[in-house]
Amino acid sequence: MSPLRIASFCSGFGGLEMAVQAVFGGQTVFHADPDPGASKILAHHWPDVPNLGDITALDWCQVAAEHGPVDLAAMGFPCQDLSLAGLGNGLRPGTRSGLWLHCAAGIEALNPRFVVIENVRGLLSAPAHSDLEPCPWCVGDRGDEPVLRALGAVLGDLADLGFDAEWIGLPASHPAVGSCHERWREFILAWRTDADPHDLGRHRGARDDAEAGGRHESADRGDAAAVAERLMFLPTPVASDGDRASLTYSRGNPTLTGAVVNLLPTPLASDGGLNRGSSAGWGLRNTSKTLDAQWVAADGVDYGPAIRRWEAATGRPAPCPTEPGAKGNRRLNPVFSEWMIGAPAGHVTAVPDLSRKDQLRAIGNGVVWRQGAHALRLLHGRAVHNPAHLAAA
Repeated sequence: MSPLRIASFCSGFGGLEMAVQAVFGGQTVFHADPDPGASKILAHHWPDVPNLGDITALDWCQVAAEHGPVDLAAMGFPCQDLSLAGLGNGLRPGTRSGLWLHCAAGIEALNPRFVVIENVRGLLSAPAHSDLEPCPWCVGDRGDEPVLRALGAVLGDLADLGFDAEWIGLPASHPAVGSCHERWREFILAWRTDADPHDLGRHRGARDDAEAGGRHESADRGDAAAVAERLMFLPTPVASDGDRASLTYSRGNPTLTGAVVNLLPTPLASDGGLNRGSSAGWGLRNTSKTLDAQWVAADGVDYGPAIRRWEAATGRPAPCPTEPGAKGNRRLNPVFSEWMIGAPAGHVTAVPDLSRKDQLRAIGNGVVWRQGAHALRLLHGRAVHNPAHLAAA
């Protein structure tokens, strides 16, 4: 089969595309992201892929005419109005998260066979433009049915456009992913009702992986909860790390900066870098202890097990978590945040002329591609076992 042609909306640093391509292969036809920092990252890694910029300013019919048919549209539209850390304005016209309506317009015009969507857990509870679940006291069906709200609006819009869908929420710390932070995200895989989800599985042999993963889906929440009880996770990298570097807590939750600057032993500016320790990982110069053996914060929280689990999953040792800041203070090292999110080394931090603030914002807004890939395998397994498609297997 020919490679999937992928259209990327609200692209960020390209993490969701990495997840799609890891499972299904494919090539990106265009990006669409107006953020100056994200644009630099996209141009650096994909110089031959056009960035169409602001989706609110696009004539989607013209885009379809100029770039030809696409097989899959991938998008992680802005989460600011859905996230618990935001203002709670929800999925409404005029909000940042209301950009979903422009994404839906793009889907209608491009008419891809498949759609992949990623967003925060607040998608389950934030208010929405749709009358599907219009009020906070009557969301969801009574009984064991889930609350949908903004997610319900997205699924309803997809249904109006002729798509069926499966969705799942899981943390980056899921055992099959192994991240050192929790970062719960919701993922949607949708397909046109006249398309066959098996077609996705014919790329890169993904079908077998997806079906194997799908058999274990029912244990996802239990496994994740068990892991959370055993390990203390580092705070998730967030876009505000670049603006709130001095804060230990944000909205009652510990910040990543607040956690890492209190790790023991604290690296000194005079250390000048890291040496490979003889037995326990990356050691600081001129010290007898290794940093890897001392992932313990000043308050006694031991982050070591989670750090070592992500090192094993990525095959990369954890970088130094802090770097020299103003007045001799230590601050969060963007290279450490990049490692936490699972992006390739230097994918964000080695991009020329990208400020530290833009690096941290791109990382904090990005997708953990390993998490996305696992979610897509599970969702694809569900899709191909949908009764409507069993006959096409």
